[in-house]
Amino acid sequence: MFEFDQYLGFILFLSVFTMGFWLLILLLTFIVPYWIGGSLLEKLKELRDESKLKK
Repeated sequence: MFEFDQYLGFILFLSVFTMGFWLLILLLTFIVPYWIGGSLLEKLKELRDESKLKK
């Protein structure tokens, strides 16, 4: 079915594909929400500080 070099290429393809898949899952579930949440909290702090200075 496969020769040895084709088998190694297939294994390399699968490993790169699965690493990319898990990296995408990690980005979508942890890193992007953390980034968005942190930026929203920072914006709220800035707005709160601005309102305190106006008063």
